[in-house]
Amino acid sequence: QEELEHLNQANEEINRVELQLDEARTAYRRILSESARKLNAQGSQLGNCIEKARPYYEARRLAKEAQQETQKAALRYERAVSMHNAAREMVFVAEQGVMADKNRLDPTWQEMLNHATCKVNEAEEERLRSEREHQRVTQLCQQAEAKVQALQKSLKRVIVKSKPYFELKAQFNQILEEHKAKVTALERLVSQAKTRYSVALRNLEQISEQIHARRLQRLIVRRASPVGAEASPQHAGTEVGVTGGTHLGAECPPADTLSVLSLQTIASDLQKFDSVEHLLGLSDATSLNSDELEEREQRRGGQGHFKHHRSISL
Repeated sequence: QEELEHLNQANEEINRVELQLDEARTAYRRILSESARKLNAQGSQLGNCIEKARPYYEARRLAKEAQQETQKAALRYERAVSMHNAAREMVFVAEQGVMADKNRLDPTWQEMLNHATCKVNEAEEERLRSEREHQRVTQLCQQAEAKVQALQKSLKRVIVKSKPYFELKAQFNQILEEHKAKVTALERLVSQAKTRYSVALRNLEQISEQIHARRLQRLIVRRASPVGAEASPQHAGTEVGVTGGTHLGAECPPADTLSVLSLQTIASDLQKFDSVEHLLGLSDATSLNSDELEEREQRRGGQGHFKHHRSISL
């Protein structure tokens, strides 16, 4: 039941999130087509100044990316310097521990010193590498900024004239990025819900297989030990003794006595006449018909004209 609830919840979430995802994709396509239409209209009004000013805005984009790379490189360099300082402090502590007892060299402090020395060397290499990377991206950022300044001076007139077009483009780009992020988040939610659905479905399949295996095992056990099987020969004597009036553990009478008792019982049964009114409407294959009874009465010379049917114990 718990896995069924998980399956139903995942199915409901998939349906709900997929509906939201379709709406978000539709909105993204609508905004994209609307922005393209408006930008084309704006571009037709402004003329060729847009293409002339485009190198300036491209240089600004590259300069912004270079600035972001410079910030990342600065963070990596700061982290490398911090690790290098921590490794040097570890080396200092290990050296103090080794020199504490000059007469005896402690292997623990020696191992710690070797490890700290390796860490210092690794941290020094990382610091130098991050420093060179920071210098490289800083130089690229400076070059990009210089190019932006030069283009701004040389293309000042067309930049001012084409400013409405690029401002509108920047607004649409921001809106599209927001919708794109929403679409990506919904796609991730759909993927997670489908994963939960698959897990619940796989668990239900395993439970179903286990149930079928247990049912098959019980069926095999039932067929191996059928209901109503007769008792084994070694227990038959005790059961007969119980019906004959004896109990378990009682001594059985001699064989001659048993023969006499059996004959007396059969003679007593032959002299008894049972009521058979409840068998008048039945066609019993084992009951005696009237013709057979008349023939027996004639052979026995019995008197009386009534017919009697004796019930036979099954």
